[in-house]
Amino acid sequence: MSKQTSGKYEKILQAAIEVISEKGLDKASISDIVKKAGTAQGTFYLYFSSKNALIPAIAENLLTHSLDHIKSKVDGTMSFWTALDIMIDETFNMTELHQDIIVLCYSGLAFDHSMEKWEAIYQPYYSWLEGLIEKAVEKNEVIPAINVRWTARTIINFVENTAERYYIGAENDEELSVFKKEIFTFLKRSIGTK
Repeated sequence: MSKQTSGKYEKILQAAIEVISEKGLDKASISDIVKKAGTAQGTFYLYFSSKNALIPAIAENLLTHSLDHIKSKVDGTMSFWTALDIMIDETFNMTELHQDIIVLCYSGLAFDHSMEKWEAIYQPYYSWLEGLIEKAVEKNEVIPAINVRWTARTIINFVENTAERYYIGAENDEELSVFKKEIFTFLKRSIGTK
């Protein structure tokens, strides 16, 4: 049974998000989490080795849902720039909606010193955007002399960092639409052919 498709796994994850958001990571107990999930403590340990092991799982869950949401809005026939605009919008929307979870994930992954886990969690997102960039190069929408792998990572990091600074870092001295437009314009000038 795959942990990602298990109803108990999802219940534990959702309960953990709620309990940790309410009490903080330090004060949340595994007992609180399993009680909220309606599962036994032993069930928790089938999926997670410790409370700290929840953090990468929560991050992966959030990113998977975010990427699925973005993919559902991106049509394979649209231009790279339309897809990028959607990606920017959805990244800002998801960041606004899940600020507390994002802060939790950053603090937990920093605590665990786990950049490798972070990169593994992001791999599907990187691969998806790499595919879009490769098609954009073929369609002459993006300059051909770029490192697609590096560019995909840079775009994702740039967009997410700006959204997080806007909502979490309270760097919102401009209207939201201005932030989004500046990101889009900067990227288009940087890698666009026109």
